[in-house]
Amino acid sequence: MIGRVLSHYMAATLLALAPGVSTAAEFTGLIIPRHDILVSAGVAASVMQVQTEVGKRVKEGQLLVQLDDRLQVLEAQRRRIIFEDDSELKAARDRVRILRPLAEDSRRAFQAGGSVSREELTRLELDLASAAARVEQLQAQKVREKSELDIADQDRLLRRVTAPVSGIVTRVDLEAGEWAKIGEPVLQIVDADVCYLRVAVSPMAMRRLKLEQPLTIQFEPILKIAPVRGRVSFLSPGIDPASGLVEIRVTFQNPGWRVPPGVKGSIMLEED
Repeated sequence: MIGRVLSHYMAATLLALAPGVSTAAEFTGLIIPRHDILVSAGVAASVMQVQTEVGKRVKEGQLLVQLDDRLQVLEAQRRRIIFEDDSELKAARDRVRILRPLAEDSRRAFQAGGSVSREELTRLELDLASAAARVEQLQAQKVREKSELDIADQDRLLRRVTAPVSGIVTRVDLEAGEWAKIGEPVLQIVDADVCYLRVAVSPMAMRRLKLEQPLTIQFEPILKIAPVRGRVSFLSPGIDPASGLVEIRVTFQNPGWRVPPGVKGSIMLEED
């Protein structure tokens, strides 16, 4: 009996070492969601309203937390009124429109030896030049006012915490009346509709892989999760010097979050 076991073991060892013969190996890694984001506020302000809760599905761009923006709203309104008031610019343009034909008629009359003196012609031309310069000055001022209005609008929008991606809210750290600090998390959003298996494989196994190659991901039997079909979405160009392994990622669709993020998954690969 012992002799037969040793014979089988030696045969398997020789088969694995034989040139041109490949063996299958199992590699295990973790399931990672496509997005797992800690959302923070861009400015320090008090929280006026929280418009979401843990477990709620949100869409990209949806307002989640409204910070106190009352002063910023008033400032944006003031800047908009200033920008939209173009009465002075219209008056300057009307002045140019009136002075231009007068100056041209005076120039023709002066050249024809009429009753217009050089002093009168010079005064009209100076008035026309001054009015034209004023129009250009007011036009440049409107450009500056538009930039100041845009800055005020952006400052107001910084007090709106919106969802950077679609997903499910898994954490809310602040309530109405609390103070939001710059850079500190306000809430967390996880999007696990698409996940990937992050796993380290041997260089021999990686040589047989290519991008978009389909692979089957298996899970521990105790989890009772059916295998899923994924594709190779990432092949690391370098080998980890500590482990001698190479990181790869196998991405798969995960409707209904059938595969919970954080569980272990494994793939079978052939090694040269």
